[in-house]
Amino acid sequence: MKILHIIPSVASVRGGPSQAVLEIVKALRNQGVAAEIVTTNDNGNNLLNVPLGKPIEYKQVPVQFFSRFSPKVTSIREFAFSSQLTTWLWQNAKKYDLLHIHAIFSYASTVAMAIARFQGIPYIVRPLGQLCEWSLQQSARRKQIYLNLIERANLNHSQALHLTSEQEQQEVSRLALSPPSFVLPHGLSIPPAIPNARSRLREHLQVPADEAIILFLSRLHPKKGLDYLIPALGKLTNYRFTFVIAGSGSKEYEAEIESLIVSNGMRDRTHFAGFVTGEEKNLFIQGSDIFALTSYAENFGIAVLEALAVGIPVVVTPGVALAAVVQQNKLGYVPELDVQAIAEAVDCYLSHPQAVKDMGDRARKLVLENYTWNHIAENLMEIYTKLIKQELLSQTLI
Repeated sequence: MKILHIIPSVASVRGGPSQAVLEIVKALRNQGVAAEIVTTNDNGNNLLNVPLGKPIEYKQVPVQFFSRFSPKVTSIREFAFSSQLTTWLWQNAKKYDLLHIHAIFSYASTVAMAIARFQGIPYIVRPLGQLCEWSLQQSARRKQIYLNLIERANLNHSQALHLTSEQEQQEVSRLALSPPSFVLPHGLSIPPAIPNARSRLREHLQVPADEAIILFLSRLHPKKGLDYLIPALGKLTNYRFTFVIAGSGSKEYEAEIESLIVSNGMRDRTHFAGFVTGEEKNLFIQGSDIFALTSYAENFGIAVLEALAVGIPVVVTPGVALAAVVQQNKLGYVPELDVQAIAEAVDCYLSHPQAVKDMGDRARKLVLENYTWNHIAENLMEIYTKLIKQELLSQTLI
């Protein structure tokens, strides 16, 4: 079985969904599937320093990178146009049994679907939440034109849509697309436990050993709901805690967040960690007391899963797709996207530490049983086999 994964970027700055492709392919190869990736050398405003146009091992995965067109106009640069990728796909896509295409509204994904349609190659699409209501409302006119003129036909000719939560599946169903969909969540590579993570993080932040730490770890973007979380934390004047913001965004939005922190009296209680990866990221997650993500919309929420995996309870809003899992299994708090509701949820944590410990124990167990990459890869292999044999798929959670 030969499977080709196509995605506009695998750069860390593009967040969890891009990193998930690397983990999916690694796990599939461990199961004996000949899976590989083609992508561009996109790295946000910059370019990855990687060899182009030939297979290399990148983060333990076979990847071919192609040059991204990089004009000064941000919207054109973000589209990730690559003529070299187009040529390669046209000449080589037929060598694979199935294409697994990640993202829409981006050149690499769109051209891959178009070539697969023209050459009669079976393909499936993981839209990365871009078909959800909140996402479609951003640059709505441009996306509606793109969807109706190009992407709807591409999606309708796919063998299936790969969605990562039941919430995403419900939202996509409103678009009345032709192919079946299946729900298969992201997996997780459980990081090694860091000895004394709690005390080490407090030493790193230079805060008292008994200081509660509330962590926000995500890309800094308006959809992440910091405009609700920060005022909510600002209300909790009776508690001592440190709020950590780990992530990066545009300079303009980072300045907005700084201003919001100051206006809510949170500057002395907030630590800006910037973009973190590797052991530093693991230290922040494992050493914190609670993880908060109050997004308007999140088709999955990998960072939420990372926190649950190490037993850190979470505060998430209903727009985060994992919220249903959190609520059903009592792994944290799911307040409405409302300043007072979020404040009350965090207050509940700070005043009931034993209940929170029990949540963390349940969270760790659930993730280990259901969300490892090997478990996800086994399910994905079954799906690939059914699609290649042209068998019908179940549309329920795998």
